[in-house]
Amino acid sequence: MSSQSPPMSADELRSPFRYCPACRAEYPGQNPREFHCQACGFRYFHNVAAAGGALIVHDGHLLLTRRAHAPAAGTLDVPGGFVDPGETLEAAVARELEEELGLRIEPQALRYLFTLPNLYPYADVTYATSDTFFRVDLATRPELVARDDVSEALWLRFGEITPSSIGLASARMAVERFLGEQQVE
Repeated sequence: MSSQSPPMSADELRSPFRYCPACRAEYPGQNPREFHCQACGFRYFHNVAAAGGALIVHDGHLLLTRRAHAPAAGTLDVPGGFVDPGETLEAAVARELEEELGLRIEPQALRYLFTLPNLYPYADVTYATSDTFFRVDLATRPELVARDDVSEALWLRFGEITPSSIGLASARMAVERFLGEQQVE
C-alpha cells in the first residue's frame, strides 16, 4: 500500500499564463503558484482546487466508475468531482453522484475518511488539488445510470480490485488505503 503523496515538481506545476491577462505582457513563468506581472503589477495565486470523492460500499463491494474523458480516460476512478463556488465538500460530492450516476445521497450520509493531494492535468494546465474522500454505506444496491464524466459503473468485491487500474493517483491511493483497512474476502 502506498502512503506517499503524488510527486509534485515545478515542471508539473507550470504557470497557467504565458501572457498577463491584464496587460498582455509576456510572462516568463518562473513561479508556478503565483503569477506576478512585472509590467503592470497584476497578481494571481494559482491555489489548490478542492475536490471530493465517495467510497460507496454495499455488501463487501466497492463502487468504482470508468472515466469517460481525459485525464485518464478509460481507467477506473472513485465517483466525485470538483467543488463549485459556494458549495461544501459534502454538497459537491452529493451533486457529483447525482450528475454522474443518478444516485441521490444526502450530504449528511457522507462520512469523512481522509484528504490526499493530487495533480489533475486538464487542457494544458496542471491543477494541484486537495481531494477529500468520504465513505457511504448502502443497505441496498441502487440502480445506476452512467452519465456525465462516467462511462460505466462497476460494483467490485474488495478482493477483486486492482488499484493499478485506477488512473488518478489520489483515487488509487484512497482505494489502496481503504482496502488496507478492510477484511478482504
